[in-house]
Amino acid sequence: MTGKQTKARSGHSHAEREDMAARDTLREVPTAGHKDGAATPRHRARGWTVVFCGLGLNLALGVLYAWSVFAKQLTETVEAGGLGLSKTEASLPYMLAIGVFALMMVPAGRMQDRFGPRLVAMSGSVLTGLGLVVSSFVQPGSILPLLAGFGLMAGAGFGLGYAAVTPAAIKWFPPEKKGLVTGLVVSGFGLAPVYIAPLARTLLDDYGVSGAFRILGVAFAIIAGILSSRIVNPPVALAPAPVAGVPAAAAPDWRIMLRTRSFYLLYAEYTFAALAGLMIIGHLAKIIAVQTGGAVQTGFLFVASMAVFNALGRLMAGMLSDRFGRIRTLMAVCLSQAVVMLAFPALDGMAGFFAGSAVVGFSYGACLALFPATVADYWGAKNFGLNYGLLFTAWGLGGVFGPLLAGRIADATGSYTLAYYIAAGLMLAAAALTTFTRKPGAQKG
Repeated sequence: MTGKQTKARSGHSHAEREDMAARDTLREVPTAGHKDGAATPRHRARGWTVVFCGLGLNLALGVLYAWSVFAKQLTETVEAGGLGLSKTEASLPYMLAIGVFALMMVPAGRMQDRFGPRLVAMSGSVLTGLGLVVSSFVQPGSILPLLAGFGLMAGAGFGLGYAAVTPAAIKWFPPEKKGLVTGLVVSGFGLAPVYIAPLARTLLDDYGVSGAFRILGVAFAIIAGILSSRIVNPPVALAPAPVAGVPAAAAPDWRIMLRTRSFYLLYAEYTFAALAGLMIIGHLAKIIAVQTGGAVQTGFLFVASMAVFNALGRLMAGMLSDRFGRIRTLMAVCLSQAVVMLAFPALDGMAGFFAGSAVVGFSYGACLALFPATVADYWGAKNFGLNYGLLFTAWGLGGVFGPLLAGRIADATGSYTLAYYIAAGLMLAAAALTTFTRKPGAQKG
């Protein structure tokens, strides 16, 4: 790059400079015969690099879903290496992290739309790592470090990192691959407990609660920071064309989105799905210990197996919805989870819990791929970060009240049976609402 080019760039915004840097990597590749350059080998390679680095970053951010392993340890007595917390108290840092995560998605979405995804993702990586280190200062009798570190700092970091990845990835590909790309990227978040759950269990056994948080925090900041450095938007000239059927004036305007009935139907569906899913995911290790009378003490293995199906749900639902439609696929996964939740009270063995947790994980993961792809379908990709950030607050609502409600039910009744029936009802309600959900402009009345 010449000195003149460097000087010219100094007046541009951070996001524009990222676009220019990405354009430099593609400039030497001829684009003749390609209307927007999206079919060039170099562009495809760069796009897949963003996708897989985004998947890797979400693998790190998915430490959130291993909370049930930590929560189980926190409820043990001090003599057994825990903090002696109640189930409700052990849910508070997780609940707070989910709420902050969801709320942060709105400003983080706007920040990545304006400043580019790399800066936002790297900020999230550093903040999450620091939050885990702060959590390591927890002591019996005070959960303030957990609330401040995991709940506030890591929660904000999750939001920054998660908001940056999917919008960047889908901008590198045409609309017909939106479900596949979204599913791949978000599958990392769901798959994370496969390694984090057993790793956390090992660290807790070897180093205790404080040591486990400290080691995870340092490792997270380093690895996630490296992956974040590769997450960039495509050059504007090579970005995919607008989604067919979405008016050009409407696509970037969140105000128009908030004036549609579709947004509020999706909001209710997302809230119900998140509440039902996170009631179980946040308590799974303890659920298995309680429901088997302590006969099964390897709940962390079920957390890991659920994560595999969580990731598969995100990937397969993304691909299936490209073919059969987002809303039709969403109705199917809501109904399947409702049926399984009704059967959950009768589960008491390894095989039963494996099958039940697999369906819950798959259905919940599917929702996390279907809702962002639907937002991009309905309102375009240009300002997807902010638009999906607004919808994602529904996930936060469900995530805050789901684990708290399940914890209170278990503390009051000694079992999770009522929580299962509530989750089943919510999934049936979400399935019913999908029958009224239509793409804006295709609605009647």
